[in-house]
Amino acid sequence: QVQLVESGGGLVQAGGSLRLSCAASGRTFKITTVAWVRQAPGKEREIAASITWRSGALRYRDSVKGRFTISKDNAKNTVYLQMNSLKPEDTAVYYCAARDTDYSDYNYWGQGTQVTVSS
Repeated sequence: QVQLVESGGGLVQAGGSLRLSCAASGRTFKITTVAWVRQAPGKEREIAASITWRSGALRYRDSVKGRFTISKDNAKNTVYLQMNSLKPEDTAVYYCAARDTDYSDYNYWGQGTQVTVSS
């Protein structure tokens, strides 16, 4: 089907930046939307940002607007999440997720990458 591999997490001080990458392989022609989904300890998963595969339409949750930028490189089948002005509350495991049907649940998931922001 579709395989997703994330990279780029790590430890950074508040105010710093990180860039996450999500490399997609397999039947990528099935993808309609890719999202970065994060889960902090003891909290539910939340979508930080998403991008539609063909048109490149972007969506962000309010708490990351102006600080995070999602983008994609079609030639590399890779989606990026540039995170600037990081805050301790951004600490979470970040997952790359994809779906093959609009408005449905995300049905392809990467393994996750840890992002830790120290104060």
